[in-house]
Amino acid sequence: MGTGISSDKIDLLIYGPTKPLINNGFSDQFVLHKYETQHDLERLPAGVAEKIRGIAVTGLVPTNSAVLAKYPKVEIISSFGVGYDHIDAKYAAENDILVTNTPDVLTEEVADTALGLFIATAREFIKADKYVRSGLWLTQPYPLTVGSLRDRKVGMVGMGRIGQAIARRLDASLVPVVYHSRNPAAGVSHKHYPNLIEMAKAVDTLIVITPGGPSTANLVNAEVMQALGPRGIIINIARGSVIDEPALIAALKSGTILAAGLDVFAQEPKVPDELKSMQNVVLLPHVGSASVVTRNAMDQLVVDNLKLWFAGKAPTTPIAETPIKGR
Repeated sequence: MGTGISSDKIDLLIYGPTKPLINNGFSDQFVLHKYETQHDLERLPAGVAEKIRGIAVTGLVPTNSAVLAKYPKVEIISSFGVGYDHIDAKYAAENDILVTNTPDVLTEEVADTALGLFIATAREFIKADKYVRSGLWLTQPYPLTVGSLRDRKVGMVGMGRIGQAIARRLDASLVPVVYHSRNPAAGVSHKHYPNLIEMAKAVDTLIVITPGGPSTANLVNAEVMQALGPRGIIINIARGSVIDEPALIAALKSGTILAAGLDVFAQEPKVPDELKSMQNVVLLPHVGSASVVTRNAMDQLVVDNLKLWFAGKAPTTPIAETPIKGR
């Protein structure tokens, strides 16, 4: 891996959406090369690509082996966000490249979003807001909502840092919680279901907060929705790929489940027109961590991880697939 402290100029690739705090976060020891898309990267001269030692990935831009192979001297990829399914972590591990992400600093913000989205979906808050704006309240009261938190049991799909933060909020709201994950989570007292279908049968709400990627693609499928039942509510703040989107649309149309609250989508920012037209769906534009204070903290962690590495120190948040060695 890295060569430690260096007095030489360090070439960094800033890859993805422009983020001023990241762009302005480095001293003149660093030479920054900024490209927003994979197509833009083709303009980077080969001679420069061969000097790149660090990459800041600032959004969900493809960072696969084909991209990474162009940078033979890269030592570290500092990625924005807790999820990193857009990065080829296997390639990174095989090529002695450290990958870091930005967990922890967004945990509470995303958990707030999850609870807010759950309440808004169950209690029809967005629909009720439109009711007031339309003037209909002048003619008749808003109908009682079928959904409520008072008679629900939540099954968490995933119980990592954010899942546990959501569970804390639900505990405080007196909403029973169980969870499904590959293995039981250490230090978690809630009941663990190794089988997702069995958990779906036992609850009436799923909150999805598991990593994306091939291992969880379409994890929440038609069979899971059928098991959840006609009172079922699905909240997704993970990745759009975790839910079979066509199956979800069909389940919402047919009454197989009651409602859904979605912050993420299969091909975002493209959202199916069928979802947009439904009254029993709340749609958010992937804003789970999108407050100024939290995004600034995430941006700063991207910068700090790179600075630490090139100062010969251990970055704060390496991913499990690429543990820090020798620092």
